[in-house]
Amino acid sequence: MKLQKFLLLLACTFPLIFVGITEAAPAPAKSSLTMGDAINKAGRQRMLSQRIVKAYALVGQKVMLSANIQLRDSIKLFEKQLAELTDFAATDEEKQTIAEVTRLWKKYKTLATAKPSKDKAEELAAMSDKVLKKSHQFVLLLQERSGTNAGKLVNISGRQRMLSQRIGKFYVLRSWGLDNPEYKAGQDKAVVEFTEALHLLQNAPENTSEINDALAKVEKDWNTFKISKQLKGGNYIPSLVVRSLDKILGQMNYITALYANITR
Repeated sequence: MKLQKFLLLLACTFPLIFVGITEAAPAPAKSSLTMGDAINKAGRQRMLSQRIVKAYALVGQKVMLSANIQLRDSIKLFEKQLAELTDFAATDEEKQTIAEVTRLWKKYKTLATAKPSKDKAEELAAMSDKVLKKSHQFVLLLQERSGTNAGKLVNISGRQRMLSQRIGKFYVLRSWGLDNPEYKAGQDKAVVEFTEALHLLQNAPENTSEINDALAKVEKDWNTFKISKQLKGGNYIPSLVVRSLDKILGQMNYITALYANITR
């Protein structure tokens, strides 16, 4: 148990490094995936759909040296988890949905692996939302099959990871000079949804003291992020904003793993 908590804490502190280490192992057999694991991974696919665009736009702007690694690793992880989730799908509807994700992913990957271009960024962003929508549909199907409220909490907590990267995606696209009004509206909506879901998680009766403590830290960092973003006015600071959101991503990754353990 102490080792498990240490690894979870490490995931929170160094999310990118940790993901790279833990997901580098060979794909587990179908029987080794628990429902909590599956919902967690499926939820992470939603996050990766947004993270890929964010990293792509950072590379295009030549902001953050780590963006190239982030883009490459996110694409690799999405593809690996897609294979695992395809094996885990059990019902006809689950199999059909994951097949649709696979179809969309092929086109998305082609765009994401090409040299970053401002002219192609909006097409990539639009494609990311299609992948997000279908990936979310698959999460809901798994949640329904789980039949537990704990499965719902894994979904909601995992969606917070996605929202952190969705906010970053829209912010970085706007900092690149893409003046699509939908990006500002999407960013504002994601901020509201993150705040509402955070309050919902904080009031969940299934929470352990460990989960409550972790959520309190997220709330503190989330409030700091909102204040710092407002203080900067119209000046874009993508590297600072991305680092702040990635910290929150790491914390929500830790919390989602705690919720997933409840469903085992």
